[in-house]
Amino acid sequence: MTHTSAPTLLNRQLKAILADEQNLIANLSNASALLFEHLDQINWAGFYLYEEEKNELVLGPFQGKVACIRIGNGKGVCGTAFQSRETIVVPDVHEFPGHIACDAASRSEIVVPLRIDDKYIGVLDIDAPIPNRFSDEDKKELEAFAEILTSHHSSAE
Repeated sequence: MTHTSAPTLLNRQLKAILADEQNLIANLSNASALLFEHLDQINWAGFYLYEEEKNELVLGPFQGKVACIRIGNGKGVCGTAFQSRETIVVPDVHEFPGHIACDAASRSEIVVPLRIDDKYIGVLDIDAPIPNRFSDEDKKELEAFAEILTSHHSSAE
């Protein structure tokens, strides 16, 4: 059972939000608000953006409680997903070695790497206060959400 409310509707809403705006930060801000408003049983939705000179992810636009500001490449779920270039679904964050607990209430997490053209720019991070929140269907839909968001900023378009 998925916990998203009509995820394909979310993707259509995202396309509408992006239609007339090219500013990445503005679009990431609205994307995090859209996710936070429409996904049930989550407590944080946002982005970490990669700073190459420091080889770390830095907090970007988000919705939820105050968050960790900097995460080393390869550290925690976000840094691991960014380094591996693959989405990571964590059913129980207490079982993930090196999990960084920004909010003690978080129990499960999904992190989707973001790529514009051939460059990885950061991650989409969503936390939930319940274990096993994110299904395979959620993973597919959130990867599609991230693809819509990043392809809008591709130089090929």
